[in-house]
Amino acid sequence: MIAMFRTCRGVLPACLAVMLAACGASEDKAREAATTAAVPVEAVAAAPRAIRASYTGTATLEADSEALVAAKTSGALMQLMVEEGDTVRAGQVLARIDDESARLNLAKAEATLRKLENDHRRSSEMFARKLLSVEQNDRIRYDLETQRATWELARLELSYTRVVAPIGGVISRRLVKVGAFIKLNDALFRIDNFDPLLAVLNVPERELATLGVGQEVAMRVDSLATERFGGRIARISPVVDPATGTFRVTCEFRDKDGRLKSGMFGRLEVATAQREHALAIPRAALVEEDGETAVYAIVAAPAKETDAAKAGDGTKVASAVQPVADAEQASTSGATPDAAGAAPSWVVQRRLVKLGYGDAGYVEILEGLVEGDRVVTVGRAAVRDGTPVQVLEGVP
Repeated sequence: MIAMFRTCRGVLPACLAVMLAACGASEDKAREAATTAAVPVEAVAAAPRAIRASYTGTATLEADSEALVAAKTSGALMQLMVEEGDTVRAGQVLARIDDESARLNLAKAEATLRKLENDHRRSSEMFARKLLSVEQNDRIRYDLETQRATWELARLELSYTRVVAPIGGVISRRLVKVGAFIKLNDALFRIDNFDPLLAVLNVPERELATLGVGQEVAMRVDSLATERFGGRIARISPVVDPATGTFRVTCEFRDKDGRLKSGMFGRLEVATAQREHALAIPRAALVEEDGETAVYAIVAAPAKETDAAKAGDGTKVASAVQPVADAEQASTSGATPDAAGAAPSWVVQRRLVKLGYGDAGYVEILEGLVEGDRVVTVGRAAVRDGTPVQVLEGVP
């Protein structure tokens, strides 16, 4: 019994060591399998295309000119002659205010004026015959001039009972109703001139040299998403705001059909330059990290040492890299590492790139890639430099 116990004490540690070694080997294989597992990604090849450099921004459309029509006299509003949405011209009568009091004042001033005109005519005749002193004649003449000004003022007050449009445009708001008592300077209408409509961009200082008066501007608005409206830069402010580092660029748009309205939110694009054959990739492939711009390029996986070489028998045997054609076929057919643990066909390589022109969808590559290089566009967040990947089928 004692001998058997001693034998068991010797065997148990050996068994435990074997079991721990087996567990460690399993964990190593699991880690290796996780390391070599291919990440599915989508990729696009760098290729020449026409690309346009542009500046994009947003702005709210506003009328080129607008006016708030206010009452210049008081009285009851007797008649409205326009409504919201009506197009009016400068000088057109929009409404009428009660003019009875103004007419009576004008008639009174006119009667007094006629009397003084007769007095001045007689005084002039008497002064010519030296029957009237200079002082008396001048007093009558001054009274006549004062009354003539009073008559002109009464006539002007009467004209104020006819509310007219100061500018041409569209009645955007009517602020009064018929019968309301209007006081002096009360707002009656708002007129907006939509030809042209303006959009003001606050552009960063770095774009100052690329923009100029007369450049074409394209705009889209949310309510007319399928339409593209053309305009131009009307003026550029010569001053950069030191608080924001921007300058004002005013763009104008003319829409003969009247579809554009003041207050619409527009997305504007100003083309600054264009290249017909620029090496370009989608913006979705760019990775911005630590102030650098990079992409993940897809390259052939490097050779990998076999298990026999790892065993340390003095002979290093490296598995050959799969030919490019076979590797591409495996990647597009959804191949994964086989049971022997062969390395996937493709891995990603992080490359720094230098950018040129860019538009909403693509950017020009000046350095870092050549034509035909494939870059990851979908799945960038799941890969790092050297990560094995599987390129999904059907992605150009």
